[in-house]
Amino acid sequence: FNNENADSRKSALTALAVTGLGGFFLLAGLVIISQVAGTYSITGLMEAADIIKNHELYPVILLLVFIGAFTKSAQFPFHFWLPGAMKAPTPVSAYLHSATMVKAGIFLLARFTPILGGTLEWSYTLMIVGGFTMLYTAVHALLRTDLKSVLAYSTISVLGILTFLIGLGTEEALIAASVFLVVHALYKATLFLVTGIIDHETGTRDLTELSGLRKVLPPIFIAGFLAALSGAGLPLSFGFIGKDLVYEATLHAKDMPVFYLTLVAVATNTCLVASGFMAGLRPFTGSLPAQFNDVHLPDKGMWVPPIILALLGFIFGFFPQIIGKYLAAAAVNILSPAPVEFELKIWHGFNTVLLLSVLTLVVGTVIYFINKPNKRQAIFVARFDRFTMQALFKRSWAGFNRFSTIYSNFLHNGFLRSYLLKIIIFAELLLAYELIIGGPIYIDYSQLSPISLYEGVNVLILIAALYLTVTTSSRLTAVVGTSVIGYAICLMFVFYSAPDLAMTQFTIDTLTVVLFVFVLFNLPSFLMVPNSNKLSVARDAVVALSFGGILSLIAIKVLQVPTSKAISDFYGEYAYTLAKGKNVVNVILVDFRGIDTMFEIVVLSIAALGVYSLIKLRLKTSEKE
Repeated sequence: FNNENADSRKSALTALAVTGLGGFFLLAGLVIISQVAGTYSITGLMEAADIIKNHELYPVILLLVFIGAFTKSAQFPFHFWLPGAMKAPTPVSAYLHSATMVKAGIFLLARFTPILGGTLEWSYTLMIVGGFTMLYTAVHALLRTDLKSVLAYSTISVLGILTFLIGLGTEEALIAASVFLVVHALYKATLFLVTGIIDHETGTRDLTELSGLRKVLPPIFIAGFLAALSGAGLPLSFGFIGKDLVYEATLHAKDMPVFYLTLVAVATNTCLVASGFMAGLRPFTGSLPAQFNDVHLPDKGMWVPPIILALLGFIFGFFPQIIGKYLAAAAVNILSPAPVEFELKIWHGFNTVLLLSVLTLVVGTVIYFINKPNKRQAIFVARFDRFTMQALFKRSWAGFNRFSTIYSNFLHNGFLRSYLLKIIIFAELLLAYELIIGGPIYIDYSQLSPISLYEGVNVLILIAALYLTVTTSSRLTAVVGTSVIGYAICLMFVFYSAPDLAMTQFTIDTLTVVLFVFVLFNLPSFLMVPNSNKLSVARDAVVALSFGGILSLIAIKVLQVPTSKAISDFYGEYAYTLAKGKNVVNVILVDFRGIDTMFEIVVLSIAALGVYSLIKLRLKTSEKE
């Protein structure tokens, strides 16, 4: 949707990054929980709750689960992705970003309350994070001038309330959370759909431009106003019951600062009353601007659903037991360790809770009339946003992109020599680490044979040929040097009683030299490159010498490891009796490991066919040209 807009793409990437990263933390937490409890079953985890809470990894589990839940449910400081996600189509925002997906984190916290809850770490973390989130974002909602932004921040505030109630963890708090979740889903989904219709018909969501739409969109006005009243907690609405339960939970909190908890709840709900009226009432009041005279009512399929949702907010207010009996009771009894019996009522009499509800409604209405969205608010918010977590995330993301560029240029620069150098260095470090932790290396000279004159001469020839191959600028000379190296190695096999291996090596080296010579005639002239600087030469020399030294140390280390000769004795004993062959090496290759040899031949044949096909294709192309 609107994928050509840069802001939409950035918002999608931000939402994916934050929620996806949180999912990895959550996965890690669940894996640790399962390892501690020995099961992935929710029932099994509930039975092992005491084991998990008393385990030394309990703080780590809490941290990982909290990060996963807070990113999904847009809790501070991970809340910034949700307003950006509101750039999605309005039905998506109403369904995913208000009623379902963001509630997944809340559901996770609620479901894990019997497993991880009941501790000070659990309760205080959720109450502090949820309490700050709900008040901070409720105030922010009043400063926004975009309808969807108002709804986004008020949604985050409600998510904070639910997190706060789960942190309280009392029966009253769990009842309030389960009921308030339904309250919010009904009135907020209505307001989102109303906002979508307004945007569709007028082409704007700016509150500084919208007014008087009740004259051209009367059914939409009814739906928005009813939803705002339910969200504000008007008596006889379901929102009234939900707010009463929230206040009842804070007033009856055990061993908690009741006054401060209730104060935060009242302040938050007061701001939510005002923001609800901003979204559901302000676009419809006042005079109708001339540019909106042509606005018409959309099809019934667009405005009937929000009216139904708005009416449900009052139907459930008159008959709250529909929700209480079939939804809230089931949810609370799953979360509570003991069976809970309660009954939702329309009226609880004159008490402190009623006084707080009336105070919330009155003060929130006053704030609504005082707070007039204007361009100065938008400028202030834009300046303030430069110091928020969203700005920090953007700067971090930009830094990560710069680091990725440097990293990619360093490791993936397109030069084969660079790739080989890094692979060899990594192998050196890995092998060196194994040598260091493997203990000291000593040489038992009694197990080594003396170096004869012809062996020393052969090694000197090998070194000279190697130097010639590396330093020459002639391909033919390099091929000759390579062949000399191969033949010198073959002589070493002969010296150490491996004639079969030497014969094979002689044959392969000879064929390789012949093929190289034939290929040289079809290659372009040797590419002359500038001489490497001294630093590069020194680096390559250190890497090469250290790699050779490490391999030599490994060869010496092998002498210290006791070896079993059972396998070699087996082949030596049964090569003739079972395979009727006196050459043990040939018997191993042809008989004992015949299948391996066959597949090696198949692989070589496939490679040969591939090369032949390429050559044939090149010849046909040349003929056509």
